[in-house]
Amino acid sequence: MSDDLGLQYVMVFVTIGSQKEAIVLSKHLVEQQLAACVSLFPVTSVYAWQGKIEQEQEWQLVIKTQQHQFTNLEATVCQYHMYQVPEIIAVPIIAGSQPYLNWISTQMSS
Repeated sequence: MSDDLGLQYVMVFVTIGSQKEAIVLSKHLVEQQLAACVSLFPVTSVYAWQGKIEQEQEWQLVIKTQQHQFTNLEATVCQYHMYQVPEIIAVPIIAGSQPYLNWISTQMSS
């Protein structure tokens, strides 16, 4: 495991309005090698928007990628996303199975 592991690999969290949009975006990210894998989960989100408390059914994307892809990944999410202010949050992976992390690297450079 390298010392800069947290800088090299990240998980990016994105919420999106429908399962169909989630699948289309996820496939595009993987096809464009901006992500090695995207996991999708239905979620209920409660948030403040324009002075009101909102509650929506959404889909949470958990995107496994490399840090250097974040800028391109963010631009792609914004291009495909219908929200005015999409959630796009990167969290460093501070430890992980080396074979899995190697697989991420392989998928990003194929």
